[in-house]
Amino acid sequence: MIYKRIIANDLQEDVGNGWCRHGLLNPRNPWSDGPKYITMCAVQPGANFTHDLRFSTEEGTLWYHAHSDWTRWMLHGAVVVYPKIGATYPFPPPDKEYVAVLGEWWTINVMEMFLGRVRDGGEFNNSDAYTINGQPGDIYSCSEAGKKQMQRLDPTSNMTRLVLLYVYTSLGTNRFLVEQGKTYLFRLVNAAMTTSLFVAVANHSLTVVGRDGSYLKPFDNELVVLSPGQTVDFLLHANQTKGLYYMADNTTTAIATTLPRPHPQLQISQPDGAAYEFVSKERSLASADHPVDVPTEIDTRLLYTMSMNLGLCPNSSCKNLEGTRYAASLNNVSFVSPSADILEAYYQSLNDIYTTDFPSFPPYLFNFTSETYSNELVYSDAGTKVKVLNYNQTVELVFQATSLLRSDAHPMHLHGYDFYVVGRGFGNFDPEKDPLNYNLVDPPLENTIAVPYLGWAAVRFRANNPGVWLLHCHLERHYTWGMVTVFIVKDGPTNETSMLPPPSYMPKCLDPDVIEKPGHFGTMKPSDRSLEDTGAFN
Repeated sequence: MIYKRIIANDLQEDVGNGWCRHGLLNPRNPWSDGPKYITMCAVQPGANFTHDLRFSTEEGTLWYHAHSDWTRWMLHGAVVVYPKIGATYPFPPPDKEYVAVLGEWWTINVMEMFLGRVRDGGEFNNSDAYTINGQPGDIYSCSEAGKKQMQRLDPTSNMTRLVLLYVYTSLGTNRFLVEQGKTYLFRLVNAAMTTSLFVAVANHSLTVVGRDGSYLKPFDNELVVLSPGQTVDFLLHANQTKGLYYMADNTTTAIATTLPRPHPQLQISQPDGAAYEFVSKERSLASADHPVDVPTEIDTRLLYTMSMNLGLCPNSSCKNLEGTRYAASLNNVSFVSPSADILEAYYQSLNDIYTTDFPSFPPYLFNFTSETYSNELVYSDAGTKVKVLNYNQTVELVFQATSLLRSDAHPMHLHGYDFYVVGRGFGNFDPEKDPLNYNLVDPPLENTIAVPYLGWAAVRFRANNPGVWLLHCHLERHYTWGMVTVFIVKDGPTNETSMLPPPSYMPKCLDPDVIEKPGHFGTMKPSDRSLEDTGAFN
């Protein structure tokens, strides 16, 4: 199905090409994908852009957001793709559906903060509240109106068989009304900028049925886990006595335990372990109606390390220790935004916009997860480097987290593709032993993989969507600091397997000298380093 939508930029900032449709494959059409300086230049204030959105195999919960600097903190929303006409869900149909978008709220001007940190190289401010559908809930001081409204409610009055789910999420508390004895499908989107979230409903077990626009074999759990960029669908059975039940996430638990109404217990002592336990339960349906197609013969094997880094600033001009600035990298390359978008440069065969030498493996082998490492390893190289894939090539990509500067779990998102998560674990990936435990029968199909802190994850996909496609960490500060690269997938042998031509109304790039772009930081060259061999994969 092809759907066209006109986006008008009425803001004072540019917003990329308007929106990224997160999880939409958009076959052969990267021109409407979204990221600024990757597939097009920005839609300027007062201008508009018509999106050509091509839905294909997606079914479930996706979402959209602005893809220009930090504008997505407020410009986002859910996209729901229902089963085809005449088909139904692969689980008992719910009585009603709700969408819950998890976000963040700042009391400061976010774009001013963003530009300030890009200039001085420092850490970005944490948000002042977390939200569900725009509301931070009654535990925050900005939500006194919500508290007063709750105090006036009497769940034993004339509400008969209704259960109120009060949700932590500017001015009050979001509410979902459910009827006792019925079943509800909740579609959750983690649109937060920087935080993975554990979500639960007091006194209720949740039946997980989908992730990232794909169905899963249903399983019951007390909570669900979403990294930034991910979606989760779950069924809630309203099987408790009538009353008020909080839906909450782990960012608000400490204060919420004093509230008088039932509150989910989210005192998670080992969040990495809890998240790993949850995702280990995820399996694709692998049924006749929802088959899997996991590549078993691999043409290209890639290993990408994900690291926090430092960059050197001219004349030690930056804010951090010894005049450095924060950086982040894949395979020790911190991405630098180009002066024109990579897609146009590729299509027009323009020179000097990017290079095709992104490394397939880490340039330095060391014990990636050790707490001790050479300080020289924290300095990354800057560049606009991409990886080129042939059409229909089968790819196995292993993401390996490193301990450099004590980073986070990384939600890695690939535009234009879904991929099968065939394996994951803690420690260093072992290329001899770990593939023996891969799930090649019913692995989950996702577009954003949460790679555990000090761990690894392996994904497989077939490069059958020609174009220019962004790969990046969905923690916004990591994206800004350079944990980004690009896949260029070549055309296939026919028109039907080749990239579509560009529309005539693509925005033009401004003078790059007046545009503030992340990733412009100094670096140590490899020849300047005196690296000690600290051991590989130990």
